[in-house]
Amino acid sequence: MMKIMHVGLIVSDLKMAAQFYEGILGLSPIQRPQLGFDGLWYGLEGGQQIHLMLLDNPYAGCEKPAHGGRDNHLAMVVDDFDGIRARLDAAGIAVTLSKSGRNALFCRDPDGNTIELFS
Repeated sequence: MMKIMHVGLIVSDLKMAAQFYEGILGLSPIQRPQLGFDGLWYGLEGGQQIHLMLLDNPYAGCEKPAHGGRDNHLAMVVDDFDGIRARLDAAGIAVTLSKSGRNALFCRDPDGNTIELFS
């Protein structure tokens, strides 16, 4: 058996990233060790984590697909899909709906990392 322990995402601004991951998605930061670069870690159910790393982005300037489902992405099940959707809309964050017909959406964090949310 395998399960994902964490997903690491590169960000350029920790304050902007925190506003998205904490303010929009409702995640809470957890302790992280000193690794020689700044970052934020978030704990998810089941011991899984999201690690945001403040590093130069080697993918900056790369063209991204219009629909996040056709890009590298992190998919998460959420308890309050409608609440998160309302916060995304209120913040002016563009979403695309799942092409499969599932109750799912794709959005991008301030650095263009794609997040899939579904209920």
